[in-house]
Amino acid sequence: MPAQSLLYYLSDLDAEGIARVRLVWPGLPVELRRRLITCLVEMAEADFELNFGEVFRMGLEDEDAEVRTASIEGLWEDEDVRLVPLLVTRLQDDESASVRAAAAQSLGRFILLGELNKIHPEPHHMAYQAVLATCQDEHEDIEVQRRALESLAYADNETVIQLIHKAYASPHEKMRVSAVFAMGRSANPYWSRHVRQELFSPNPEMRYEAARACGELQLREAVAELEELADDVDAEVQDAALWALGQIGGDRARSILERYCLADNEATRSAAEAALDELEFMYGDLSDFFARLAMSPPDDDMV
Repeated sequence: MPAQSLLYYLSDLDAEGIARVRLVWPGLPVELRRRLITCLVEMAEADFELNFGEVFRMGLEDEDAEVRTASIEGLWEDEDVRLVPLLVTRLQDDESASVRAAAAQSLGRFILLGELNKIHPEPHHMAYQAVLATCQDEHEDIEVQRRALESLAYADNETVIQLIHKAYASPHEKMRVSAVFAMGRSANPYWSRHVRQELFSPNPEMRYEAARACGELQLREAVAELEELADDVDAEVQDAALWALGQIGGDRARSILERYCLADNEATRSAAEAALDELEFMYGDLSDFFARLAMSPPDDDMV
């Protein structure tokens, strides 16, 4: 494994550079290829100026499923529509369910871009149809189906609404969790009642997604329930409830978040502060928001 400082040379590769990498890459041991791709993904997440896109595109064709999956994850911010047919190929033809699930998830952003009219209709239609076919395939792995449903939620048409209903009635708990996730992502208040009734599910994963969905749907009527969830036994559910309050806004949500900003638990306090910052940014006086930022202690990474 080369030193991380050397991996920066793989950012923004030109045609000659990628040709050299392609020449060497297949001969590397599979464990090394996995470690390299994983490290590049982590570096790209930590520094948005790094661009390992060419390496990740190459990784889509790797013979190892773990490398292909990580490569798809590495392309999570890439909005180049030329990726659509590559991801569709992985979704339709890859032998690995984990790769197909990652491809279904990745195609979601192109469905969203199409819904926002930010890309041409052709790649949007290709992404949507491929993900729709996967979601409707009864023989597909459930993990792939649920990721497809989550991506389809951006479209929020009658077909997708029926698919969410079907998933919500599924005997598989994981599929029901994805249905609630999709309800929130759809931004359709039609799902408000379903989301709220899952806030006190015995399954913490369901409570988490329901709380997030309340925030995405901006359900003011759920503030009291979210206040209860802010004391949930599961720390991730607590964080989701606090985040949702920041998305919903209003005086009561603000008051709740201000109270949790004084919590003894550092993680809870940080989550409440971040949610309050979000609330102020979306609904409050921005002069107050920037004044509080100026009073915050500097981030160690920024010093």
